Amino acid sequence: MPDCDVLVIGAGHNALVCAGYLAKAGYRVVVMERRHTVGGAVVTEEIIPGFKFDLGGSAHILINHTPIVQELELAKYGLDYIDLDPLFFAPFSDGTHITIWKDVDKTCESIAAVSPADAEAYRQFIDKWKPVSQAMVEAFLHPPTPFNLARYMVFGSSIGRDSRWDQLTDLFRGYGQVMRQSFSSTQVQSLISWMAAQSGPPPSEPFSAPFALWHPMYHVGGVKRPRGGSGMLTQALAKMIQAHGGRILTSAPVKHILIEKGKVVGAEAEDGTRITARKVVSGAHIHTTLRMLGAENIPTQSRNLLERARVGNGFGMIVRYAMNELPDYTALPSNGKPGPQHTALQFICPDLAYLERAYGDYLSGIPSKNPALISMTFSAADPTLAPPGKHTLFLWGQYYPYELASGASWDDIAQETADHMLDTLAQYAPNVKNAVIDQLIETPLYLERELGLLRGNVMHLEMSIDQMFMLRPALTMSNYRGPLPGLYLTGASTHPGGGIMGAAGRNAAAVLLHDLSRFGRIF
Repeated sequence: MPDCDVLVIGAGHNALVCAGYLAKAGYRVVVMERRHTVGGAVVTEEIIPGFKFDLGGSAHILINHTPIVQELELAKYGLDYIDLDPLFFAPFSDGTHITIWKDVDKTCESIAAVSPADAEAYRQFIDKWKPVSQAMVEAFLHPPTPFNLARYMVFGSSIGRDSRWDQLTDLFRGYGQVMRQSFSSTQVQSLISWMAAQSGPPPSEPFSAPFALWHPMYHVGGVKRPRGGSGMLTQALAKMIQAHGGRILTSAPVKHILIEKGKVVGAEAEDGTRITARKVVSGAHIHTTLRMLGAENIPTQSRNLLERARVGNGFGMIVRYAMNELPDYTALPSNGKPGPQHTALQFICPDLAYLERAYGDYLSGIPSKNPALISMTFSAADPTLAPPGKHTLFLWGQYYPYELASGASWDDIAQETADHMLDTLAQYAPNVKNAVIDQLIETPLYLERELGLLRGNVMHLEMSIDQMFMLRPALTMSNYRGPLPGLYLTGASTHPGGGIMGAAGRNAAAVLLHDLSRFGRIF
């Protein structure tokens, strides 16, 4: 008899979401995680005494667009979300700024101070694209079959209705082009584009417009932050799984996925521990999963498809600071004290051309000379993250290649690059350079070493049209079933990609529950 019904490899948040649904359904679940704690790239640790740092994803602002938190009753296990409003704050070098609030009217008032014409254009943009963005959420919450994509993305949206065929044309464009045709001010263009760029593609990439057209959803669901750090999400998931009889083994890196007669039957850890199961789910990076399977065990066609899945050459990097005070923005001074701008994600990206130049540096194999940044000061909304009177500052920047054209090692240039990121922020908030207590630098190489994000890509695979929907991670495996019987896939390598919503975990659980139960009922 197998040791469990379902063995889950990896304890990232998608894997834990999948395990949570299976445990709640009454199945015997075991999770094996290589690190000393659960969470994968969603973990919070006290790296500097008194300061809680997220080591991977910081905001996880989209999981509350899904029913996961409610369906798994995670509030019972200590998960408490803080509403962040305003959502985004963008200061500009000319002393102006834009604040995006959950309330559209309030947002339009802020935009009107910069561009009255774009205040009305913004309202029209939200009204026009909100049905499409809501349809995207529904599409993300189901396996990307042709039926589901047609049901939610076409019939569930407003595309084609009321002579709105221009919407269909816009979907094929780069988001930079759509922003330039939608707004006259470079400030509004850059603000929405910079948020869209968080998924990876540059503004000019064809079919990337949906990353910007998702924007209206922020006014629907807002932005939320787990109290105590992003890792509180995965801690709550772990507690929920254990409360339903599941076992979680940490410091148990999987060496091999076990195969008998062409079927996956379990996994073996590096210390020799073997766990057998009726079904196995891998939440690891798809190329890590291939390594654990052994190329010789995978059918040639499936192996060729998966090996073509592009990881890319890095993406971004982040520096996490322990601070004596908050950024004091010239465009909205606060004397280092908390203000509305500090509970928002703070965008440093003056215009679209700036973002495009940063991407051009990345293509040349060099760290961006003028990086686009997001400053996150969550301690302004959550005092539990820092000692009294102190703060955390997480500084995310794009773009940073994993392989450097100079042949230099990231270990050699990490501090120099981090200092340049802080210097860039200081152009907008001069006080930050003298407010640093200590720091943790997470280069693309660090992200690979510590969090298993191959080549430093936080999205696992590049988020381009040839690796989305039915093509993620490969055409024959977008249904969350792996290349061998008994193996299932979840995580950022699978639809909808990126890992932020947790939808891949929920979708994989639905497929597993269907296959495990003769009744075929999912949720």
